[in-house]
Formats: sequence, structure tokens, C-alpha cells
Amino acid sequence: MTTIKRIGVAARYCDIAILGDTAYFSGYVPETSLDGSVADQTRDILDQIAQSLAEIGSDKSKLLRATIWLADIGFYDEMNAVWDTWVIPGQAPARACVESKLADPRYALEIQVIAAL
Repeated sequence: MTTIKRIGVAARYCDIAILGDTAYFSGYVPETSLDGSVADQTRDILDQIAQSLAEIGSDKSKLLRATIWLADIGFYDEMNAVWDTWVIPGQAPARACVESKLADPRYALEIQVIAAL
């Protein structure tokens, strides 16, 4: 029987779904930097991801995949300047980055990850 553990269950989604040794995270948006720069929002989101990884006994060295949605693809270089200092050299996850209209116009980006435990 397959056991799925869900963390932070809400009516429409859960924050993290764990199947076996793999954790699937909902998208992260800025919480403390809504009026900040793209770099500020990126740091905010990456801090949230690091905290969530730690809470399940994982860390950024175990990231498998990241999907990044930018409200404006012109933010790409500013976001990457923060991303590149955050990921561990040689252990970056598979990644996709696209431009997309986001749920709140104050969001510069949203990031979703998948990680091993």
C-alpha cells in the first residue's frame, strides 16, 4: 500500500506531499518582501524553502527540481544573481524558468521545488 504524508493541509492544497523518499512542495511566494525588489523577494522565497526543507529533514543539497515563474522575464538576471549564491555549486537541481502572470500583482516570482529526503 502506498502511503502519502501531507503537511500543511488546506482545503485546496497541502504545503508538502511526501511519497517515499521524495517531497513535492507547493509554490512559494514572497511573505515578508512584497514591496521589495526581485532580489529581496527571491531571498525571501529561498529562505522559506530552506526552512521547509529543514523541517522535513532535508536540505538544499537534495533538491531535485525547481520551477520558477517570473512575472516579467526581465527579472531573470536579478533573480539568478540571488539563486546562484544560494544553490550549492555542483548540486543545482534540474530547473525551468518561465514568464507567467501570477496570482498577486505584487509577486515578482513564485518557486516550486521537489526534493529528496
